[in-house]
Amino acid sequence: MMDRNAPVGVFDSGIGGLTVAREIIRQMPEERIVYFGDTARLPYGSKSQDTIVRYSRQIIRFLMTKEVKAIVIACNTASAYALDVVEKEYDIPVLGVINAGAHTAVQATRNGKIGVIGTEGTIGSGIYTKVMKQMRPDIEVTGKSCPLFVPLVEEGLLHDSVTDEIASRYLSTLKGRFIDTLVLGCTHYPLIRSTLGRLMGNDVTLVNPAYETAIELKTLLEKRQMTCLTDREGQEKYQFYVSDLAEKFTAFATSILPVEAKETRKINIEEY
Repeated sequence: MMDRNAPVGVFDSGIGGLTVAREIIRQMPEERIVYFGDTARLPYGSKSQDTIVRYSRQIIRFLMTKEVKAIVIACNTASAYALDVVEKEYDIPVLGVINAGAHTAVQATRNGKIGVIGTEGTIGSGIYTKVMKQMRPDIEVTGKSCPLFVPLVEEGLLHDSVTDEIASRYLSTLKGRFIDTLVLGCTHYPLIRSTLGRLMGNDVTLVNPAYETAIELKTLLEKRQMTCLTDREGQEKYQFYVSDLAEKFTAFATSILPVEAKETRKINIEEY
């Protein structure tokens, strides 16, 4: 029997998945979280499927040592490339960030024209188009890879003229397709949401899969009666691990989470 007071495991290539962790903390403040950011091996978006599957397996093996009750792949690239493979290999729920975001976008569009921005891996996989067309075959999906957004966010350039300039170049393609809904198909992107919203204009609905994934997790845990019931004295509620640059991660996490990231531990993920 799974311990319902066990933590939820969350992982990403770096800091982007903290947008998912942030929404989980907001929607389910009673849940404990173990977060892993693969900061030594990012970005994931330019790597092959075989590599991403190998990385994801290593990270899940590490999270399983923390006795997690569910895992959220808080990375669109890893969700696109590895979710179908790894969810069959474990007997706990494994969620990605794509289905929930795709579902919300299909519900939100008024003219049937949806844009998706993401890493080269996510856009190249065509996963959002595939999932959305299964839900509604007549919609038109335009994908645009934005490979420079992740390093800009990782460097903390959230409100910067450089980010503005690059974003306006990337988004010009989508503006020409008259989309009315834009999926932020990388968990880093909600951190530059204000810039993206300003450049796209008020008529375009921005969909944040991080929020939708937290809601999906909450529904799943409630349905399976796996929600956390007690706060255990003396246990860390939120644990953070990375494969590199622990101090930098701690500072960034504290700046965007509703809780303080007291300590981040660096581990050698290649051992798993």
